[in-house]
Amino acid sequence: MKKKLLILCTGNSCRSQIAEGYAKYFYGKALEVYSAGVEVHGVNPRAIKIMAEEGIDISSHTSNHVDEYEKLVFDYVVTVCDSAKKHCPVFPSESTTIHHAFPDPAKAKGTEEEILASFRSTRNLIKEFFQKDFLNVVN
Repeated sequence: MKKKLLILCTGNSCRSQIAEGYAKYFYGKALEVYSAGVEVHGVNPRAIKIMAEEGIDISSHTSNHVDEYEKLVFDYVVTVCDSAKKHCPVFPSESTTIHHAFPDPAKAKGTEEEILASFRSTRNLIKEFFQKDFLNVVN
């Protein structure tokens, strides 16, 4: 049976969606990957766009509230922002909880290209986390 990973963020619109995309890409054969928010803001179209640049399609992802998964037992819970860590519900003690705050690209200001650059920067940080740091946890 696959182990379960939950990625939590505030609104489940950008960082957690990007993280879900990479977690499925890198670990989809070994993990069931879910993402959720302590609020629900919908999947950000810019997140979809910058992940498509990487060849990862997250356009069918949905924005989910963490309460939707209250009956599932997760092996790993990754919080990708400080707000989610602070407001994260308590999970069973078997869960390994990992916190790694990433900048919120949805707060970027400027031209469209400057905003997309912020999304790409956060995307690259999340990619590196799932390629390197998270690998140390699951192995």
